[in-house]
Amino acid sequence: MNSQIITPLIITSIAGLSTTIGSLIGLMFKRENSKFMSAVLGFTAGVMIGISFFELLPSGFKELGFTRASITFIAGFIFIFLIDTLIPHEYIGQKEKLADSTDKKLLRTGLFVALGIAIHNFPEGMASFYSSMVDVKLGMAVAAAIAIHNIPEGVAVSAPIYKATGSRKKAFLWSFLSGVVEPIGALLTALVLLPFLNPQLLGYLLSGIAGLMVFIAIDELLPVSKSYGYLHLPIVSFIAGMIVMILSLILIK
Repeated sequence: MNSQIITPLIITSIAGLSTTIGSLIGLMFKRENSKFMSAVLGFTAGVMIGISFFELLPSGFKELGFTRASITFIAGFIFIFLIDTLIPHEYIGQKEKLADSTDKKLLRTGLFVALGIAIHNFPEGMASFYSSMVDVKLGMAVAAAIAIHNIPEGVAVSAPIYKATGSRKKAFLWSFLSGVVEPIGALLTALVLLPFLNPQLLGYLLSGIAGLMVFIAIDELLPVSKSYGYLHLPIVSFIAGMIVMILSLILIK
């Protein structure tokens, strides 16, 4: 592999394996800091929306034109929606997560969350990889947003499994496996699609990735951020994320 592929794979691996950070948080603390989690999730949603509408989708317009890029954007949105519908997953902050009182139910919950996150992480790996192929700085921005939103997913996997089994190793392992799917998805994508890579294909991919990221922001991150009970914190954090992303795009242009 040449450096053109290795660098995006490294960036994607860091983003995917950030679930292990969440896993460690879930193992270290009995209680999560709800205010911090609410702010982080809202901020990440703002970053994802900012990347999608100010960088990824405009790149799609440039390569494909407005109509094809818009259709591809909607297709990406529907694609991740179907995955989410068929294999749903929840964050630790949602009330269902710790409502089960028995170890058996908690273990089952953790394992299903791990499966759901793993399936979601595959297209996220594609997003990070191809963004990095186009522009390393853009790829790092996308990977950072994905990494931040992967942290609470790591908590969602490790906390119930640890409570059910009492094993830190098992909790960490399942969190790691759910995250490692992301670089695996990037690697498979590189091996299968890289020979066909051209500006138009990149336009389709970036437009579809924009739809994927917008879905994650509005269907997962913002609702979960609000579920912690803070009235204005999610939207203030969202605006902050948008501003930070706009400023970062100005600086790298």
